[in-house]
Amino acid sequence: MQTEFPFFAETEQGTPRLTADSSLKAAIGTFKKHMEYEGFSPHTIQAFTSDLNLLGKYLGMGVSIGEVSNQRLDQFLDWMATERRVPCSPKTYSRRVTTCKVFFKWLHAGGVLPADPAAAIIQRSVRSPLPTVLTAEEVERLLAAAERVRQGEEGKSDARPLLLLRLLLQTGIKKSEAAGIVPNHIDRINPQKPVLFVRYGSPSKRYKERKIRLEADWLPILDEYLEQYDTRERLFTCTPRNLEYVLRDLQELAQVEKPVSFECLRWTSAVHDYMDGTKPQELRERMGLSKVTFRETLSRIRQLAEALSQPSPPAGGHSTGRWPPAGTSDWATSRTPD
Repeated sequence: MQTEFPFFAETEQGTPRLTADSSLKAAIGTFKKHMEYEGFSPHTIQAFTSDLNLLGKYLGMGVSIGEVSNQRLDQFLDWMATERRVPCSPKTYSRRVTTCKVFFKWLHAGGVLPADPAAAIIQRSVRSPLPTVLTAEEVERLLAAAERVRQGEEGKSDARPLLLLRLLLQTGIKKSEAAGIVPNHIDRINPQKPVLFVRYGSPSKRYKERKIRLEADWLPILDEYLEQYDTRERLFTCTPRNLEYVLRDLQELAQVEKPVSFECLRWTSAVHDYMDGTKPQELRERMGLSKVTFRETLSRIRQLAEALSQPSPPAGGHSTGRWPPAGTSDWATSRTPD
């Protein structure tokens, strides 16, 4: 038992093991150490700890964990959903139910509690709308519009829209990640296999850092862009909001009805790569997601891929055939932890 559940054993310093008489505060502290030991992501540790602290606020941190019954947990959840003066979205409610279930299952499995008081809690199904994903035809229209801007056919010649659009389609990076790129994050020592290094300034987010393969024919667009803009501090000199405006202007120019945003292009990149045969593990690494987070993401990618593979309604007039991604199956390697 000590090998499987090391945090339930008495320590060398004589700290007593957790028992049913231990306080909720003590159990939460031990559970946090357990999560760190097991390699939970910092985001998950923070979220679960916050959820349990809220439970402690309601029940009292000094209450013994053996006193926490299914009825008291139900009362806590009802209070959180209907009586607490802080909004609780369905997604947050669902996560807090999950937190309670994981926490008390852990205590029961370790022999601390004779029964799991959270086992009977019913998890409400939360179905968020599926993200917006572009079809192959819509992507081609955006690329054509961006190329016209690059060539000066829509006014002043500007390589930025095409540079940004192709970067997002190839890498699927987030808005904050794109805004944080500096020129030396792009490794072009081998011009045929350039690489983007996604960096984070905060030590708590270093686990998201990764490198992603870029297409060689993106580099000439980059060189053209570097001649047009002063990029000594950042690759993109404008604000993240202005980058959104660049995408919105492309959407209007290409006459695409769907809203084109960083989020839309991130999902579009992932879904079309999945349809093209990219392995889930490679997708997870390129997106910079933990294994836990990627489970739901992969489920959504599969749903979206299935929807895109269906013929368009006759009224639409366009096929939703796959857009062949520019990359290959070995696009990315990363430092994402297990």
